[in-house]
Amino acid sequence: MTTNNSSNSEIDSFDRRILDILVEDGRISITDLADRIGLSKTPCLARFRRLVSSGYIEGFKAVLNPSKMEMDHIAFTEVKLTRTHEEALKEFNAAVKKIKEVEECHMIAGRFDYLLKIRTRDIRRYRIVLAENISSLPYVANTSTYVTMETVKESGDSFAPARK
Repeated sequence: MTTNNSSNSEIDSFDRRILDILVEDGRISITDLADRIGLSKTPCLARFRRLVSSGYIEGFKAVLNPSKMEMDHIAFTEVKLTRTHEEALKEFNAAVKKIKEVEECHMIAGRFDYLLKIRTRDIRRYRIVLAENISSLPYVANTSTYVTMETVKESGDSFAPARK
């Protein structure tokens, strides 16, 4: 088994190959997965189930095409709060999770407090989301927006194996 660090000591090279393959093809059958990693179906299935139950695999989902859904406008919004005590952060976090257009929200160490990734159908809809939702979140002092011109890489690719 690999023992690089304590959080990964439970997985070995077969498990890592399973994870790498699933990142690229989450719909692969257990039989095909077993063939690709060089194990029989039963031990492959056992490893797969263990990876799910131990939290290495958090779930499976459909990845939608934003252009087909007419949701290909992306803006990143910096948010500066008026207060950053624990209760203010909890209130902000709970409220921002309710805004469906916010795809990601990250607390940042730096000159602002949060970075939001917001997806809408166009700039007009973004302005409405900013004015009616983001700006009215608890403790928001100010925001600054950066509009995406082109997406080069998006989440889901971050743990994929290197392409050759």
